[in-house]
Amino acid sequence: MPEHRISYSVHEAAKAAGIGLTKLREEIRAKRLVARKLGKRTLINADDLNAWAANLPRIDDARRAA
Repeated sequence: MPEHRISYSVHEAAKAAGIGLTKLREEIRAKRLVARKLGKRTLINADDLNAWAANLPRIDDARRAA
């Protein structure tokens, strides 16, 4: 049975998204990616990570903005 994660640590979320830890933390600070706290741990819900990725600019939109 495949594993279905509902949340990730910051390191796991960065790996799952294919981005670096610095960029992930930047997205959290900019409030573009929702992070939650459980004690000292920072967690990223899988739904929030997917929503963040879905809201990234399309490549054709990014080229027009440049």
